[in-house]
Amino acid sequence: MSEKAGKIIKVAGPLVVASGMKGAKMYEVVQVSDQKLIGEIIELKDDTASIQVYEETSGLGPGEPVYQTGKPLSVELGPGLLKSIYDGIQRPLNLIREQAGDYITRGVEVPSLDREKTWKFTPVVKDGDEVSEGDILGEVPESATIVHKVMVPPGVTGKVENIKAGDFNIVEPIAKVGGKNVAMLQVWPIRKPRPVKQKLVPTEPLITGQRSIDTFFPVVKGGAACIPGPFGSGKTVTQHQLAKWADADIIIFIGCGERGNEMTEVLIEFPELIDPKSGKALMERTVLIANTSNMPVAAREASIYTGMTLAEYYRDMGYNVALMADSTSRWAEALREMSGRLEEMPGEEGYPAYLGSRTASFYERAGYIKCLGSDDSKERIGSLTAIGAVSPPGGDLSEPVTQNTLRVVKVFWGLDAALAYRRHFPAINWLTSYSLYIKDIEDYTKKNYGSDWPDMVRESLNLLQEEAKLEEIVRLVGVESLSAKEQLVLDTTKTLREDYLFQDSFDDADTYASPKKMYAILKTILTYHHESLAALEAGNKNIKDITGSPLKDRISRTRMIEEKNISEIDKLTEDIKSEINK
Repeated sequence: MSEKAGKIIKVAGPLVVASGMKGAKMYEVVQVSDQKLIGEIIELKDDTASIQVYEETSGLGPGEPVYQTGKPLSVELGPGLLKSIYDGIQRPLNLIREQAGDYITRGVEVPSLDREKTWKFTPVVKDGDEVSEGDILGEVPESATIVHKVMVPPGVTGKVENIKAGDFNIVEPIAKVGGKNVAMLQVWPIRKPRPVKQKLVPTEPLITGQRSIDTFFPVVKGGAACIPGPFGSGKTVTQHQLAKWADADIIIFIGCGERGNEMTEVLIEFPELIDPKSGKALMERTVLIANTSNMPVAAREASIYTGMTLAEYYRDMGYNVALMADSTSRWAEALREMSGRLEEMPGEEGYPAYLGSRTASFYERAGYIKCLGSDDSKERIGSLTAIGAVSPPGGDLSEPVTQNTLRVVKVFWGLDAALAYRRHFPAINWLTSYSLYIKDIEDYTKKNYGSDWPDMVRESLNLLQEEAKLEEIVRLVGVESLSAKEQLVLDTTKTLREDYLFQDSFDDADTYASPKKMYAILKTILTYHHESLAALEAGNKNIKDITGSPLKDRISRTRMIEEKNISEIDKLTEDIKSEINK
C-alpha cells in the first residue's frame, strides 16, 4: 500500500515538485494528488523531489498530497502480452476504452495483464530438478503462432518442488523453486536491462524482403539501425514493411509521439494484416505501444523503455525479436522538455547534455545473446534488433538526435526527399546510406544467397557511384559526349534503380523478395551488363541495339514474378547469354 509522503509545492506542466519526500529514491513511482496520477521521480534535492507525471496535470495545485510506492516504474511480463495495444506506461488501451470511453480518464487503473484469464501450462521440468535463473519451467500456447516459455525469474535458483500442469491464471503459483513460489507473472523495471549469460557476435542477417536493404545495407539479428528522413520520405511505411516481412519471431512496434492519424492507421491495419509466415493474423506475434503526440509528453519518454523491456523478455525465451521505434526524435523532444523544466544546463540545440548517453544506453540493449539458464546441453540463443526512425527538422541530418544515433548504430538507411518526390520507394539513398555489418555476414550470404553474392553487391554499388559522377558530365555537355561504355553504365544503373531498388509495397508479388529472388534478379541485370560490354568491345552491337533490346522489357518485369516462378528469371539469364552476342 502507498502511504502519504509529501505535498506538492510547484506544478510546471508535466513536472511536479513535492516536498516532504524523505526516503524517496530516484526513478521511484509515486501517485500524485488524490486522483492518484502516475508519476516518476527524476530529481532529488534533500527532501524535495521533482516528478515527471505521465498524465495530464491541469487542475493540480500546491498542497495536494503525493503518495510514495517504493517501487521503480516497471512492466508486467507474462502470457497475454501478444496481441495487446498499450500506452507508453503499459496501460491496455482497449480495456481503458471499455472502462472510461474514447479518452483516457486521469487516474484510471487497469492491470496490464489479465488476472482472471487462465492459460494451459505444461511443465518441461519435474520435481527435484535443479534450476537457475532463466531456466524454462514450462510452456504456454500464448497465441496461434507463439509458445510462451515460462522462465525462472532473475535472482531465483534452487530445486523444483510441487510443479503443476493444468490451467492457471498468471498470479497463481505453478511451482516452488528454492522454497519460493513462482507464478507466470514477472515484474521488471523498465530502465534496467534484463540480464544475459553472454553477448555474442552477430553473423546472421535479419532478412527483411526489401531489396535495397538486404542487398546493400543489411542489418543483422541483434543489430541496431536508424532510418532518418524528412517528412513524407516514407519512414513509417518502411517500418511497417519491416514489421510485416522481417525474419523475426516477435515484433514490438512503438509509436512514440507520432501524429494520432498515423498511429490510428497502424492500430487499424495491423490487426487486419496476415502474417506471411503462418497465414494467421500478424498481431498473433506483435505488441503495439501507442503514445501519440497529444498524450502527456512524459509518457513518451518512458514508452521506448517499456517496449525495449517487453522485447528483452521475449529475447530471453530464445526468440528473434525486432523492435521498431517511430520516432526517437519525439522521445528526445520529451527529454528536452523535461530537462528545460528542471532548469538543467542545455546542450546543443537545447537538448540535455546526456542525450548521447541516453541514446547509446537504449540501442546498447539490442544484441545477439546466449540466454540465462543456457548450458551446453540446452543452449538458447535469442536476438533483439532495434530499428529507430529519426525525424530531423527540415531533413537536417547534422542535428543532435541523428548524430548521436549514428554514433551508436551500425546501419544508416538515409531517406531522401528527392527520391520520395520522384515516387521511388523505399526512398533509401544508396550513395549516403551504409551498413557496417556486411563483413560480419559475408560467410552467411555466400552460403545462403550465392557464392558470388558479395562480388555482385560490390559491383552494383560501384556502378551506382560511377553513375553519380557521369550525371555531372551529362548535365554539363549531354549524354552524347559519353563513350559507349559510359552510356552502358547509365543504362545498367537505370535498370538497377527502376527494376531492382524500386519496390512496390502494395503489389503482392513485389512487396517481398526472398534472398533467392534477389540473387536471381541481380544476376540477370549484371549478366546483361557483362554480355553487353563484351558485345560492345567485340564490335558485335552498338549502344542503341543494347539499350533498345526486347530483353530489357523482360528484365523490367522480373520483380513482378512470383516466388514460385523464380526459374523464369534463371531462364532469362540464360537467354541473355545466348542472344546478346548473336
